[in-house]
Amino acid sequence: MENACDNSMKDLEVIHSYLEYQAGECFDLLYNRYVGKIYAKCISILKDEALAQDATQEIFTKIFLNLSRFKEQARFSTWVYSITYNYCIDIVRRQKKKKDLLSDELENAPDLAEDEISDKVLLEIEISQLKTVLENIPTSDRMVLLMKYQDGMSIREISEVLEKTESAVKMKIKRAKAKAQKAREELFPQPTI
Repeated sequence: MENACDNSMKDLEVIHSYLEYQAGECFDLLYNRYVGKIYAKCISILKDEALAQDATQEIFTKIFLNLSRFKEQARFSTWVYSITYNYCIDIVRRQKKKKDLLSDELENAPDLAEDEISDKVLLEIEISQLKTVLENIPTSDRMVLLMKYQDGMSIREISEVLEKTESAVKMKIKRAKAKAQKAREELFPQPTI
């Protein structure tokens, strides 16, 4: 087999070719397509370059070992993101030694749709302030906001990554926006007239 994979192939074609021929260049192609994205996600969650580099390699090992289990029910990129997110969050959990870092203590609370915090609140925050605000809210809230607004993931895709219902994700986003708004008000009080 001369070339089982090439750059013109879509992810699913590369995966099928890899699984059929076990050709290293297929996995190398997937690695090269995703290493930057995975590392960027790792660094945004872990905030440590060495830890992010190690995590990136471990994540690729997981992907490599589990590639035959990819069910094609979601996009490959969503599956990779899910593995990345969950691996990094496990590291954060271990570092902070908190068993319920991602718990949704109010997941079953009634939906307070009237208290909707619009996207306008986040959009009005200056970029320099936004980074500070995001650093001052819990990791799980920061990550769900980044998935939605930075990565442009749909509610459905986020629910697949977090393994939660779409309504739970909507509530989590709503609460995360409220925490961001509160953090902004505390960190950058607006002068009163």
